[in-house]
Amino acid sequence: MTTERRYDIDWLRVIAIGLLLMYHIAIIFQPWAMFIGFIRSEEALEGLWKPMTMLNVWRIPLLFFVSSMGLYFAMKKRNWKQLFFERGKRILLPFVFGYFAITPLHMYIFQKHYNMPLSYFADSGHLWFLGNIFVYVLLLSPLFFFLQKNDDGKFKKMISKVMRYALGPLSISVFFMLEVGVIKPQLFEMYAQNWHGFFIGLLAFFFGYLFVYTGNAFWQTVSKWKWLYIGLAAILFLIRFTGFESISNMHLTAIESNAWVLGVFGIGYRYLNKPSALLSYLSAAVYPVYIIHMFVLYLGALLILPLDIHPMLQFIGITIFTCIVCFLMYEFVLKRMAILRPLFGLKWKFKIGGKHDLKIQSAKSKTI
Repeated sequence: MTTERRYDIDWLRVIAIGLLLMYHIAIIFQPWAMFIGFIRSEEALEGLWKPMTMLNVWRIPLLFFVSSMGLYFAMKKRNWKQLFFERGKRILLPFVFGYFAITPLHMYIFQKHYNMPLSYFADSGHLWFLGNIFVYVLLLSPLFFFLQKNDDGKFKKMISKVMRYALGPLSISVFFMLEVGVIKPQLFEMYAQNWHGFFIGLLAFFFGYLFVYTGNAFWQTVSKWKWLYIGLAAILFLIRFTGFESISNMHLTAIESNAWVLGVFGIGYRYLNKPSALLSYLSAAVYPVYIIHMFVLYLGALLILPLDIHPMLQFIGITIFTCIVCFLMYEFVLKRMAILRPLFGLKWKFKIGGKHDLKIQSAKSKTI
């Protein structure tokens, strides 16, 4: 069975990971960085955090939405056994390997920077996202397969009808507002390793699948009303950013988060749904880069922060260092060593008899 390749979804995944990298580097220059296990610059760039406060309520939900959209296309070509095996290779294996072998690396660098005794510390770290995704696949794929088998049923027709209106996609915010009311997180943007992050990710994963399941109705709506969603999100961000305590609350932030995501989907569908050589390269590279980026940026901070230069130049230097080193590692190590490829979510590749290659391929639709 052939499926339409959605290049805009690939682009949004690449862009979201790029924003995540920039976000993590910006944390280094905040006064509170050390409290969440980041190396901290002695000279803060608190102004750098202003644009980050706009990003931090939708960058992670966007990844969960996009991940389930990738799952939708993968399910078109697999039964449930094939799907679990493929997702186990692509998600669970890199998560387990990263838990024990990758995240301890940036903790070693953290300990060295602060002259602490070196000790091994296994933890999911930034890879908590992968663990969540695999759990969501296990929990929701039976429902998704049921929906797939009933592709012409009343439920799809009803959802597609709702999605034709501007408020249709935005109406999912009710569920995110309920999540905030029940879980009561300290901050909306605190997702890692807590129940708020788990349930908001579960909601985004479910609705991401539902959006792409409804077909053209959703995409035409977000394309038509993209600037309405962006405008609404910008207004809600200004309310949150300017600190009108009597107005701003996490229920409104839930609406803001979804409005940003819907606007981004609309922009992507309108302008990014076309192939390119750059996209092909970045789409393959972005997953292993995500896995290794934390210890690389910690290494960049270890080397660059001691330099007697302006903190903005340090920020730029760490950003350039992280990007260059990550892509060099991907290009010359991770993608070229067969034994490492499956550990970093790349297509499995084994040489047989020294003459032929056997590739055990993962899904074309990426999940991260």
